[in-house]
Amino acid sequence: MTAPIDLYFWPTPNGWKVSIALEEFGLPYTLHLVDIGAGDQFKPEFLRISPNNRMPAIIDHDGPDGAPISIFESGAILQYLARKAGQFYGENERERIAVDQWLMWQMGGLGPMAGQAHHFLKYAPAMDPPNDLPYAKDRYRNETARLYGVLDRQLAKYEFVAGDFYSIADMSIWGWASLWEGQQQSLDDKPHMARWLAQVSARPAVQRGRALAAEKRSELRADGSAHNVLFGKRT
Repeated sequence: MTAPIDLYFWPTPNGWKVSIALEEFGLPYTLHLVDIGAGDQFKPEFLRISPNNRMPAIIDHDGPDGAPISIFESGAILQYLARKAGQFYGENERERIAVDQWLMWQMGGLGPMAGQAHHFLKYAPAMDPPNDLPYAKDRYRNETARLYGVLDRQLAKYEFVAGDFYSIADMSIWGWASLWEGQQQSLDDKPHMARWLAQVSARPAVQRGRALAAEKRSELRADGSAHNVLFGKRT
C-alpha cells in the first residue's frame, strides 16, 4: 500500500495547485496546515522542508528508489507528481515541452504578476499606514491583463493551455486565473479564457482541491498582525 504523501498547505492559489493535482492523480495524502498569517512558514520544522519559507511543500515517503523525499516549489512538485503518476504530462516529448513552457509561464509570469496585483490593489491600501500607490497598481494590473491576453490567444487555438489535453499546466494556472476579479480584470474580451475557466472549474478533482481547508481562507486585508508576518522585513 502506498504511504500517503504529506502535504504542507494553506488555501491560496499556490496551495491549490498541489491539492488539485493530488486529487486529480488520485494519490493519498495527509494534510498539514501551514498558517501563513500566523507565521507557521518560518518555523524550523517547516524550513527543513521548504527553505524558502513558502508553501506548498510535500514529503513523499515512497520517493525515488523507495526513499523519502521532500520537495518545495509548486512547479517542481507538479512535475514530480506527474512523473510519479504518469498522468497529465502529455503523451510524448513535444507535448511535455509544451506543458513545461506553460508551467514556467505561470511560475515566472502570471503567478508573480497576479500576486503583486493582489498586493497593491487589495492589501497595500489597507495597511497602516496605507500604501495606495497608483503606479504600482497600474503596473501590475496592466501586466496581469497582458498575460491574460496571452492566455486567451493560446486558448483560442486549443482546448487546454498546452494543447488539446488537460495537464499540470492547467492546474498551475487555474488558481490564479480564477481570482481575476480581485486582480481588477475583465473577461469580456477574453471569451476563450472564460470558457476554459468554466471547463476546469467543473472538474470534480478541481472542486475538491479548491475546497480543501476552505474555511481557513480568511480576509487578511484588515489583519495588521498578519500584515507584519506576511509583508514584514525578514532575512
